[in-house]
Amino acid sequence: MKTFKKIVIALLIILAIPFIIALFAPKEFKAGSEIVINRPKEEVFSYIRLIQNQNNFGTWQLSDPSIKTTTEGVDGTVGFVYRWEGEKTGKGTQVITAIRENERMESELDFGFGDPAQSYFTVADAGPSQTRVTWGIEGKSPYPFNFMNLVMDMNKDFEEGLTNLKNILEK
Repeated sequence: MKTFKKIVIALLIILAIPFIIALFAPKEFKAGSEIVINRPKEEVFSYIRLIQNQNNFGTWQLSDPSIKTTTEGVDGTVGFVYRWEGEKTGKGTQVITAIRENERMESELDFGFGDPAQSYFTVADAGPSQTRVTWGIEGKSPYPFNFMNLVMDMNKDFEEGLTNLKNILEK
């Protein structure tokens, strides 16, 4: 009986550790990446401003064959709504919140918990017919989900997505 009690106490302590760490973990997160694409800025921006094109290059969309999407409004314009639901990707909504033509597209991502995150694409000239594309996200994770900020690295997902984008646009 003493051994069983020790095992239960040890398991409870192990299970409590992430919750305790989450008390001290940062609630804010930030991730992103950039790449140079050998295409003019206007051409790149006209492609990335359309959220539905993320189905062609976004790591998360490509990783979940079960994903179902619905839309509302005109893609590439402020107010456009993109909803998804999938086994791996879960359920969420992305809404275009701001567009600066051939410079920046901003959107709000709601994953169904906590405050919505802010996502963005920026484009800038990187040389003759070359464009530097930056894709990123910023937000806050509520307790205890903020524990994931310590162990999850979304930067590699953005890198992979931008590499996919480069391959599509440079074909």
